[in-house]
Amino acid sequence: MSILQTVPHTPEFDEADRLRKALREAEVSVNDMAEYLGVSRNTVSRWINGAVPAKSHVMRLWAMRTGVPYEWLAAGRPGKQPRACRS
Repeated sequence: MSILQTVPHTPEFDEADRLRKALREAEVSVNDMAEYLGVSRNTVSRWINGAVPAKSHVMRLWAMRTGVPYEWLAAGRPGKQPRACRS
């Protein structure tokens, strides 16, 4: 057995994973996010299920609403923490 076979695989989070995690951590529902963004619940569901990618302006608003860094949400990189919008 080689060393590569003994090292556990570290999963990477894709955009849909990060969108879902941001919602969960901020305790924002799909309906609340849809209303905040002015889109349908189905549109938000398509983003969080990975059916279609969210546009950058949506990602920025998502980051603001959930309080996660835009850089992390958009690309999985650490970034400056925005202030969450609670509305």
